[in-house]
Amino acid sequence: MLDDESQRIQAQARSESVRITLHAHQRMLEEDVSLADLLEALEGAQIIESYPEHRRGPCCLVLGQTAEHRPLHIVCTTSHPVLIVITVYEPRPPKWVTPTERGGRPDEV
Repeated sequence: MLDDESQRIQAQARSESVRITLHAHQRMLEEDVSLADLLEALEGAQIIESYPEHRRGPCCLVLGQTAEHRPLHIVCTTSHPVLIVITVYEPRPPKWVTPTERGGRPDEV
């Protein structure tokens, strides 16, 4: 099922069927992530966490890379015809040890 969701996210990115929330746009500015970077990362997106009970509806955390191999985490919805990007950031310590492994104390996760 996650594979199907990843493929759908990738297809939505390729067709640019993406809506960016104000919060995600602000994070993109803070993290120096361009729209091209975001779309590149989404086109190779791999779901690393799923949040079926999120307050905005089912969503997930995906890992993607820019053309320069910069890892990006993108939280997006998975239940709408248009992909809604909720936030974008580069995974860094202490919260992330690697792009797929959380850091910090167990009670912080």
